[in-house]
Amino acid sequence: MLSATWWFEARYIESTENWRQALEADLTLLAESRPTAVNLFWAIERMRGLIDTLDGDPRAALLAEACRIDAEDLAANRHMGELGAALIEQRCAVMTHCNAGALATAGYGTALGVIRSAHAADKVSQVYADETRPWMQGSRLTAWELLQDDIPVTLLADGAGAHLMKQGEVKWLIVGSDRIAANGDVANKIGTYHAAISARYHGVKLMVVAPTSTIDMSLATGEQIPIEARSEDELLAFAGQQVAAEGARAWNPVFDVTPAELVDAIVTERGVVLQPNAEKMAALMAG
Repeated sequence: MLSATWWFEARYIESTENWRQALEADLTLLAESRPTAVNLFWAIERMRGLIDTLDGDPRAALLAEACRIDAEDLAANRHMGELGAALIEQRCAVMTHCNAGALATAGYGTALGVIRSAHAADKVSQVYADETRPWMQGSRLTAWELLQDDIPVTLLADGAGAHLMKQGEVKWLIVGSDRIAANGDVANKIGTYHAAISARYHGVKLMVVAPTSTIDMSLATGEQIPIEARSEDELLAFAGQQVAAEGARAWNPVFDVTPAELVDAIVTERGVVLQPNAEKMAALMAG
């Protein structure tokens, strides 16, 4: 939040007379940076709505709104943590993919918020975290976060999840989401769909934890969710060094879509949707 304040102060000082145009250029750039993550657009539109009402020096009002968004997100995360933890009926191991924790939110997390709350209630014996290739959010971020809270975490290669689930220790796969369609289809970090199929086959329940700002009721199904694609180099090289055979090509989608029929629960700050479908999602958003 402090760095964002410095950034806005600098932008205002640089362009006092044309601060609206300067900010709009930045907001447009932000919106174009992540086509899949709909809650980014939600936050941008909320700030645009405020900008349209301001006259004079806008800094205090925009900072106050940013602080409100931050506080609301933290409160929502903590509430989702309680709701999700209540779904875990017995002490067990859980598995997660990517990072949906304090580093990705206002400070508590969505999927990791549930894991934090469940661990505090002595419902989590062990957390298994996928590496989450190619950016390794699981090993670099999720594992680090859990260790800061003294929550036991074990890393595994993304491809090891099915074999782990077969052992019977893991009872829940708990993940976040970047966009949820009106029928309950869920877009999350690439590899989530793979894990969800394995979970269903092995009787492991799938919990998706995300604020309602992630739900896009304008899209009927997950087939309409735009999937961000990134550079081939992220797969062909590691730490700047070529690791793939010269001449090989790479396909690098950043997200995949898990169909609603594979989801056991969607946990939001407004409540929990079990076995989500279009009717249940509409009822949640109408409420």
